Amino acid sequence: MQNPTPLESRSAAEHLRRDLFRLALPVLGEQMLAFCVGLYDVYLAGLLGKAETSAIGLSAYVSWLAFLIFSLVGTGTSAIIARAWGAGDFDDARRIAARSLTLTLVFGCGIFLFLQLLANLFPVLLNMEGVQRDIAVEYLRMDAFGQFFAGWTMIGSAALRGAGDMRSPLLVLTVTNIVNVIVSTACLWGWGPLPEMGVTGIVTGTVTAHICGAAVMTAMLFSGTSRIQVRFAEFQFHRETFHRILRIGGPAALGGIATFSGHFLFLMVIARLSSGGFDGATFAAHVVGVRIESLSYLPVEAFGIAAATLVGQSLGAGHLDRARKVAHEALRQCVGYAGLMTLVFFTFAPFIYSKMQSSPEVSLIGVPAFRLMALYQIPNAVLIVYINALRGAGDTRFPMLCSLLGNLIVRVSVGYVCGVVLNGGLFGAWIGMGADNILRAVMASWRYRSGRWVKIKV
Repeated sequence: MQNPTPLESRSAAEHLRRDLFRLALPVLGEQMLAFCVGLYDVYLAGLLGKAETSAIGLSAYVSWLAFLIFSLVGTGTSAIIARAWGAGDFDDARRIAARSLTLTLVFGCGIFLFLQLLANLFPVLLNMEGVQRDIAVEYLRMDAFGQFFAGWTMIGSAALRGAGDMRSPLLVLTVTNIVNVIVSTACLWGWGPLPEMGVTGIVTGTVTAHICGAAVMTAMLFSGTSRIQVRFAEFQFHRETFHRILRIGGPAALGGIATFSGHFLFLMVIARLSSGGFDGATFAAHVVGVRIESLSYLPVEAFGIAAATLVGQSLGAGHLDRARKVAHEALRQCVGYAGLMTLVFFTFAPFIYSKMQSSPEVSLIGVPAFRLMALYQIPNAVLIVYINALRGAGDTRFPMLCSLLGNLIVRVSVGYVCGVVLNGGLFGAWIGMGADNILRAVMASWRYRSGRWVKIKV
């Protein structure tokens, strides 16, 4: 077989670039919507006070735990459907989607019960007391109901993305977020016949939005308006399918749980930065900072998800060389943006905090730490793109090991030493975040470039 000519190589590269943008742009729309609504919730809570902001921040981490558990199903579903779609086996893709949703119902019930029973535990672990603890517990228990429906939407979206359908998940999230903003605001301030509900109104909007999103996703999947149409007859407990899903998704979920555990232990470090007790200002500064920083993730995560889909479909079609080039091209598109965000975050940190919080103490604590966070945006881009590409290939064990080492060990230990032992405060604790991200970026880059993921069977 002859080597491709320079013209053919250039044409192939341009085609790959177009495919990445075609898949990434709808995902970016999703990410932007989710970010804006999450930020809006923090903004609303900030108008109420530090206790409400802390409750929102804690709930975000607990919701993340639910997300990570659902990822056990979602990661496997997306990877398997991508392979089936690339191979032209559309019937298998449809069956996998239906059986994945069956498994989601079981997981959703389990997560709901878990969060209801342990809602009191999470604030206690962070040394929250009094009104702060009461607000957090109420918020978590109400939000647990919404997680059941959020999981259904998440797995439906994972199935559609595996088939290359990025637009339908975007539409679902658009509906979800519009409902969230309207209902949260109306219930918070008591518009029309609604009573003024305070922070309870914010979570009411979130739960209502998740229910509406799940309803729209269900209508799409069963009506055939999306790329995959599921059938009631195929909703069944199929051992072989579940084994395939869990074989891929299991390591991803374990890695996710390791990530969550590391982040929650890190929250415990943040909660103990002030005289060994809970400091609302420090915690609120942390919540605002990580929410704003997630802006830098949006295009990168979008290209990462697009890369995961293209890697899986290329492997399914037997186009190994194209699969190897996917992540490199995706990263090429993200590095410039990451560098730009470094400059924006560093320069405008005081302005950002002044707009997100009414407390001068929160800004005083948060601005120096946020400027530190700005400096490791490029390593974050490397990490996100390569980890997503590996998962798209079905290589989920190595990302799990990265999470165990980086999130659970490096982030927590370095953050504790620099923040608590050396009295570096939030700035010192966030040194641990940077060390974690840089280490995992190096590990993920090495793994992808090694090419070992090409031989993994799904």
